[in-house]
Amino acid sequence: MERYSRQTLFSPIGETGQEKLRNKHVFVLGAGALGTANAEMLVRAGVGELTIVDRDYVEWSNLQRQQLYIEQDAKDRIPKAIAAKKRLTEINSEVKINAYIEDVTAANIESWLKGVSVLIDATDNFETRLLMNDAALKHRIPWIYGGCVGSYGLSFTIIPNKTPCLHCLLKHLPFDGMTCDTVGVISPAITMVSAHQTTEALKLLVEDEKNVRSKLVSFDLWKNQYSSINMERLKNDECPSCGTSPIYPYLTAEKSTKAAVLCGRDTVQLRPAEGQSITLKRIAERVKPLADSYLENPFLLSFTVGSHRIVLFQDGRALIHGTKDIKEAKTIYHRYIG
Repeated sequence: MERYSRQTLFSPIGETGQEKLRNKHVFVLGAGALGTANAEMLVRAGVGELTIVDRDYVEWSNLQRQQLYIEQDAKDRIPKAIAAKKRLTEINSEVKINAYIEDVTAANIESWLKGVSVLIDATDNFETRLLMNDAALKHRIPWIYGGCVGSYGLSFTIIPNKTPCLHCLLKHLPFDGMTCDTVGVISPAITMVSAHQTTEALKLLVEDEKNVRSKLVSFDLWKNQYSSINMERLKNDECPSCGTSPIYPYLTAEKSTKAAVLCGRDTVQLRPAEGQSITLKRIAERVKPLADSYLENPFLLSFTVGSHRIVLFQDGRALIHGTKDIKEAKTIYHRYIG
């Protein structure tokens, strides 16, 4: 126990809590900035098992904020899940690390949830978050939402049958499709969000639920703003995800992005999930400064970044030119469209 001596001296955890931690399993969805920060803190804390899932590989732009990765990972384009597992195992060989290079979908997410005690949101888009929300609610697993862009971040802990869920809160959350790739992000904001997430996870893992935060926390580090908002009134008995008669809509195919490789065109077509809407004008304002070339008319906008050309239509449908890989196309879509 010498390894965890400073943690067990903290009375809300103690030796009893440390033993509980050792027997718990955490699922981290995403191995980017929030994912790596949460995973490292939990592994150092001595959680028994950690599963991390991500579809992407390490790039140079990740090194500014994604703390488990090194230059060689970017040079070799190592999948994030694999690079994260290697570093986490070096940090604490006692923890069982499961790493999957996968695109999380309605078809596979539930297969990873057996025995999971807490889920941590470290993804980069609301479609996947809503999928995670429904899966967690269906299996009665608490999960911790986190988001970060620019110097702004927020976090909220969702407990099945007690708190409003992400579906209830959706209209009240900011971001409006902004992403790190369009407006940037600073690493201290990520550290702040992940600190909130990991702290909430530790409370749940040592079964100290009475101290779990019931409010949504948000902050802007650059503008020196911090707020804590009570969201209890937003719990909706009619919510299809957490209401009195849940149907978990985001676990159905209709709520998933439709993807198709176009024959002979080196192009993937993506059709957004049912109910999602976009505003071309707002997206144009964000992507125009980043584009190598740009074109806009009343029907669509088209822009090129590197070797890929993205054509976005009013109905949200997109053509990603320059790839036949659906996973890569989805990554590009979420990177620039949100």
